[in-house]
Amino acid sequence: MATDTLVKPAGTGPVAWRRLLGSWDAILILALLLVVLVATATIEGVGSPRFYRFVVLEAIPIALIALPMTLVIITGEIDLSVASTVGLTCSVLGQLWYLGVTSLPVLIVVSLLLGAVLGAVNGVFVTAFGLPSLAVTIGTLALYRGLAYVVLGDRAIADYPPAWTQNAVAPIPGTVIPWFVLVLAALAVMCGVVLHTTPIGRSLYAIGNNAEASTFAGISVLRTKFWLFVATGAMSALAGVFWTFRFASARADNATGLELAVVAAVLLGGVSIFGGRGGLVGVLAAVALLGVLRNALQLADVPANALTIVTGTLLILSVVGPNLVHMTRERIRRRRLVTTTLERASS
Repeated sequence: MATDTLVKPAGTGPVAWRRLLGSWDAILILALLLVVLVATATIEGVGSPRFYRFVVLEAIPIALIALPMTLVIITGEIDLSVASTVGLTCSVLGQLWYLGVTSLPVLIVVSLLLGAVLGAVNGVFVTAFGLPSLAVTIGTLALYRGLAYVVLGDRAIADYPPAWTQNAVAPIPGTVIPWFVLVLAALAVMCGVVLHTTPIGRSLYAIGNNAEASTFAGISVLRTKFWLFVATGAMSALAGVFWTFRFASARADNATGLELAVVAAVLLGGVSIFGGRGGLVGVLAAVALLGVLRNALQLADVPANALTIVTGTLLILSVVGPNLVHMTRERIRRRRLVTTTLERASS
C-alpha cells in the first residue's frame, strides 16, 4: 500500500542552514570576525578607521588579481607571473610618462593592453604548446621581472600629477574607505555572476574536474584557458596602475612577492589547487582575513620574517583545511546515504 510522504525541497530547512554554517566560507568569515575582535582588544590602533583604511588599500591589488586567479585555478591551472606583470606594467607606464610620450589616460589603456599581451603569452605556451602552467609562469615570472629592470633599471619615476596620486586613494565621501573599492566591488560582482550563475562558470568547474570529458561535452577547453590567462594579465596590469598611483612611484621591483599573497588568498578561500572546486565569497573573505592579520601583526611590532612565516603557514593551511572539510562532508554524506539505504531495505 503506497503512503504519501512529505519531502522537503532540497536546499531548505535546518539541513541547508547546517550545511551553510559548516561550509569553508562560513568558517573563514567567523575566523575574520574572531581575528578582528581579538586584535581590537589586544593591539592598540587596530580598531581605528585609519587601520582599516590601510587594510583596504593593501587588499585592493591582491583582490583584483585574486578574482581572475580564482577562475584560472578552478580550471586546474595557475599563474605565478602576476606580480612580475604588475612590475613590468608599472615600469612601462613610468618610463613612457618620463619620456613624455602621451597623457596618463592613454598610458593606462596601454598598460592594460600590455598586461593582456603578457597574459596571452602565458596562454599561448599553455594552450598551444601544451606546457604546464606552473613551469610556464615560473619562467615568465623571471622574464617579466627582468624586462622591468631593463625598462627602468634601479630608477623610480615619481613625478605624477598630484591629482592622480591623491584621487587614486581618495575616500568615498563620509567614509575612510578608498573609492577604488567600488571598482573592485563591480569587478567582483561581475566575476561572481559569471562563475556562479552562467554556463561559462559551470564549464570552468567542468574543465577543472575533467578537461578531457569537457572537450567531449563540447566545451572549448583551450580557448577558455587562453582567455583566462589574458584576463589575469589585464587585471594584474590594473593592479599595477593602482599600485603606481597609490605609492606615487613606478619601480621595477613593485609588487615583488605579491604572487604569494594572491595564491595564499585563493587557496585559503577554498579553491582546490587541483581545480574543479571553490568560489569567490571565500576568496574575498580570505583576502580580508590576511589583510587584517598582517596589518595587526605589523602594529604589534612583529618582525617581517615572522610575517612571512605566518603567510607560509596560512598557505599550507589553505591547502589542507578546505580539503579536510570537503573530505569530512563527503564522509558524512556517504554515511547518511548508507544509513538511509539500510533503513529503506529494512522497511
